[in-house]
Amino acid sequence: MILTLAVAAGLAAGIGRARWRGHPYQPPELKHPWLVLVAFLPQFIAFYLPDTRHQIPDEWAKVFLASSQLLLLGFAWLNRKLPGMTILLVGTALNFTVMAANGGFMPISPQTASRLVPVEVLRDISPGERFGTKDILLPPEETRFEWLSDRFLPPAWFAYQVAFSLGDVFLAFGVFRLLAAQNQFTQPVKQELT
Repeated sequence: MILTLAVAAGLAAGIGRARWRGHPYQPPELKHPWLVLVAFLPQFIAFYLPDTRHQIPDEWAKVFLASSQLLLLGFAWLNRKLPGMTILLVGTALNFTVMAANGGFMPISPQTASRLVPVEVLRDISPGERFGTKDILLPPEETRFEWLSDRFLPPAWFAYQVAFSLGDVFLAFGVFRLLAAQNQFTQPVKQELT
């Protein structure tokens, strides 16, 4: 969710800035954008596609998630000279680090998880078991790099509750910067005299 908001806000800021300067919005010129699709494909198959997500064992899902993160790291590295891409690279590296250190999934504490699901549901999930899509339920004292886990939540009044990590915050800022800042190097469109 935080990434979707960052994309929407970045595009709105970039388009608004372009119009204010009197020229069309120029999307970022990314190197090897196909890597993003290839990186998302394993996650889509393992976590989002209804026909496969319950059939893929956790061990394979971990491999899919790790390979996806590594491909995103490669993409961010290849585009590191673009505005915001270094921030995005840091966010991806933080998420990869905490997942790799905790068995391949993103750790989430029972305290954080209790804000997302009813207590009755949480009672049926033992520590170390999958929680949600890509998380694993771990007490803070058993979590390596706990400060990088899915530990942040939107304000309680926000309609859609989802946990996110410090890496996700960096990813969101990087995406926002990438999409909002692209017009700083373009020249205004010259009006033709009639």
